[in-house]
Amino acid sequence: VSSLKKVLDGIPISLADFFTLDLAGDATDGPYYGAEDLPDVGNNDIHYFLVGKRRGNRQMCILREVMPPGTDTGDTMLSHDGEEGGVIIQGQVEITVGDRVKVLGPGEAYYFESRTPHRFRNVGNTDAIIVSANTPATF
Repeated sequence: VSSLKKVLDGIPISLADFFTLDLAGDATDGPYYGAEDLPDVGNNDIHYFLVGKRRGNRQMCILREVMPPGTDTGDTMLSHDGEEGGVIIQGQVEITVGDRVKVLGPGEAYYFESRTPHRFRNVGNTDAIIVSANTPATF
């Protein structure tokens, strides 16, 4: 996947655009999206439903994330260019940013510089739902 991302960066096309490319689909996009219009670009049992998949030259990525109980973004901390933020809609999510760790619940939010190593983990016993955004678009 990392090799594919390097190739796509040279085109340029995001991984999400590559995996959701619909050459025969509707050429217009938005401004409204039904649940069926949000492709799941997730991995590791976490679902990332992407808003605006066919919008050309997206400057940000907006996701509805669904994390089943016990899931996390992996043992390796994530780090990438840009900023990201989100609001917990449901559940309990442990968020590690650098050496800071906090469990957030419904209505609580986060916002940080994405180069800082970070990780997300559902520590509750129900699905955690997050609405998040990051820039530049990584999906």
